[in-house]
Amino acid sequence: MQPRPDPALAALQQRLGHRFADQALLQRALTHRSFGAEHNERLEFLGDAVLALAVSRLVYDRHAASDEGDLTRVRAHLVREASLHRSALALGLPEALRLSEGELRAGGAERPSILADALEAVIGAVFLDAGYEAALALVRRVFGEVIESSEADSWAKDAKTALQEWLQARRIAVPAYRIAATRGEKHAQTFEVECAVAALGLAERGEGRSRRAAEQEAARRMLATLEASDHPDGPLRT
Repeated sequence: MQPRPDPALAALQQRLGHRFADQALLQRALTHRSFGAEHNERLEFLGDAVLALAVSRLVYDRHAASDEGDLTRVRAHLVREASLHRSALALGLPEALRLSEGELRAGGAERPSILADALEAVIGAVFLDAGYEAALALVRRVFGEVIESSEADSWAKDAKTALQEWLQARRIAVPAYRIAATRGEKHAQTFEVECAVAALGLAERGEGRSRRAAEQEAARRMLATLEASDHPDGPLRT
């Protein structure tokens, strides 16, 4: 049984560029678990996989000269929570979400994790409603402009970000940075910064003409040390 027409859902479908044959699928995709038992988590699971495949296809076509590492980095940037959150806001998903009163009062309609999950669920719903090509068309509509206007090397992570993500993926506390020394005249100083990962008892130093540059160099050295030691039998894998 189809749900009654909803102006918010009709407007959303216009923005999505897809008219659902099964309106109940879209309604479920927009239903948070706080609202009821018929929530969107299964659709989110499916949509996550469909999104990864669709973005992989678009990135593969756009960046024909890029290697696997570059393609993986671009895809990871596009499917991360922050990117999905921005796209969900642009599509107006907050207006159509179904949340409990408590979740609404707590700002759930704007929460990045809820919106990112809902967008993945919508992609999963489109896939079930009309197949992969329809889902690919939606992903192209949402991410195509960003993909087409970018170059693979522009998505490279800075060393501090890459180090933080490496540690967080292993549930290790983020590093601490401190200025270990400064040298030279005030107008031409060189900074030496220490990057320490206390949980592992490791510290690396880097130098630069600014504190930021020195931090980046210290982070790069720390990341290199960690990655060199991160093997199946190594002491750093958690």
